[in-house]
Amino acid sequence: MMRRFEVWLADSGIGVSVKHFPAGTRTAVDAAVAVGCDVGQIVKSLVFVAAGRPVVALVSGANRLDESRLGAAAGRPVTKADAEVARSATGYSIGGVPPFGHATDVPVFMDRDLLGYQVVWAAAGRPDSVFEIDPDRLRELSDATVADLKVMVGDGQLHLPTRPARYASGPTSPHGGEVNSDLPTSGEATN
Repeated sequence: MMRRFEVWLADSGIGVSVKHFPAGTRTAVDAAVAVGCDVGQIVKSLVFVAAGRPVVALVSGANRLDESRLGAAAGRPVTKADAEVARSATGYSIGGVPPFGHATDVPVFMDRDLLGYQVVWAAAGRPDSVFEIDPDRLRELSDATVADLKVMVGDGQLHLPTRPARYASGPTSPHGGEVNSDLPTSGEATN
C-alpha cells in the first residue's frame, strides 16, 4: 500500500523512490544508521514559525539550526512550531516531514552545508521512510532559499560528530568526516 507522500511522488513524476526502515528513521542518527550513510547526509526538515507564518528549515543531520540565522532569512520572531502547527502547515507529523509536497505553500529554507554532499536522504512523510536525492534537486523541488542556517563552531553549542560511531571509518562528509573531540564520552559531565 502506498502512503500519501509516495502517492504525491508518483503523481508528480519526479523520479525518487522511498525506502522503508521498520526500525525507524525518526532522528538523524536513526536514519543514518538505517541507510548506512554519514549523519550529515540526513536532511532534518524542521518546522518553525517565523514572523507569524510556518516555515520549513532543511538542515544537515550533523548540524543544529541557529534560530537567529533562520530569523534573518525568514523573519523574526522565530519559534519552534508545535505538532499541530507542523501538521496543519505541512500535512505531516514531526519526525516524518518531507522537504516538499506540503499541504500548504510553506516557505522552505535550506542550509548551505547540504549542498556539499553528492546525495542526501530526506524524510518521506513517515518516521520510518526516507528517500535519496541530489542536494541541488532537493533545493529545486522544495523551492528553497539557501542560507547559512547552522550554529557555528566556537559558539558554545554542542556539535554532533559527522558519522555515527559504527560508520566512523573514513571521511565522507564535506568536513572531512572528523569527529568532534570536545564531545563528552560516557561518564563525563555535560554541563
